[in-house]
Amino acid sequence: MPAEDEMVLLAADEASWPISSPPPAWFAALVAIGLYIVVRSAATFLLWLHRAFLRPGRDLAGWYGTWAVVTGATDGIGRAVALELARAGLHLVLVGRSPDKLARVAKEVLAAAPPSCKVRTVEFDLAVTGDDDARRGVARVVAAVEGRDVGVLVNNAGATYPCAAYFHEVERPVWEAVLRVNVEAATRITRALLPMMAAKGRGAVVNVGSGSSVVVPAFPLYAVYAASKAYVDQFSRSLSVEYKQYGVDVQCQIPLYVATKMSPVKGASPFIPSPEEYARAALRCIGYEARCVPYWRHSVQWFLASLMPDAVLNHWRLQTGIRKRNEMKALLGEKACG
Repeated sequence: MPAEDEMVLLAADEASWPISSPPPAWFAALVAIGLYIVVRSAATFLLWLHRAFLRPGRDLAGWYGTWAVVTGATDGIGRAVALELARAGLHLVLVGRSPDKLARVAKEVLAAAPPSCKVRTVEFDLAVTGDDDARRGVARVVAAVEGRDVGVLVNNAGATYPCAAYFHEVERPVWEAVLRVNVEAATRITRALLPMMAAKGRGAVVNVGSGSSVVVPAFPLYAVYAASKAYVDQFSRSLSVEYKQYGVDVQCQIPLYVATKMSPVKGASPFIPSPEEYARAALRCIGYEARCVPYWRHSVQWFLASLMPDAVLNHWRLQTGIRKRNEMKALLGEKACG
């Protein structure tokens, strides 16, 4: 009978296939790990997109206070940040060592800001050698904001070597000035203004760090500079934990190369922003993470650097520094970088 024969054949076919069994545990574990990595990577990428392009900056005057203090405000990033803060509606205290440059930047700020903007200037050389002079300088900054709703402090002033140099080649006044400006002055001014913010329950402190202390494992031929910026980074993140409960946001912003006079590269490029480009990105980040890389192309560079072995990065940095040192010594003489 054909129907019976067909049923027999179907039964034989079914019997020839093995009964399916669950995959081994190791295979299931690999699939789970792979899915976790994919989901985490996708989430990280989406969060980066949000931070870099979509997240709005805060209303700094309304959130923290109507006055901002900017150190190193006469050039580069400091000047650009001061202009952006003024455009955002804050009054400014500009701190710098040159009265002529302070007057020039104050005029630029008033021209760019709303008519209601007020600007005060404080002449203070942050590299002063005497402890009494440093205290008097900080006292002038405090006097400039006394009785005012100081909401934002930007410790931007920085110092480095004239050019790449081995540590034993750097003259004592040079490396001491780096420590006084990058470490002592930032600490002193923060110590003076932070209690005012904590007392009123709101404020933001922005310390400008450097990729030299975070992005690469070492920064040879600029050892004291990189170490001073590592202090700024740890100082900021520790204060962030201490003072979050008092409504004060402390943040270390990490720039890589920006087209300023402190940078060994000249002129803006796809990965080297102008001070104005960087300042716009910097303001959008204030009040969020305790450590951030404001300019999105810098964060891409940091990611690419993280994929390279430390030994490769160290060799590249050392050879780059040696080449620049030798070029400058050939151009300006034996003690050009000391």
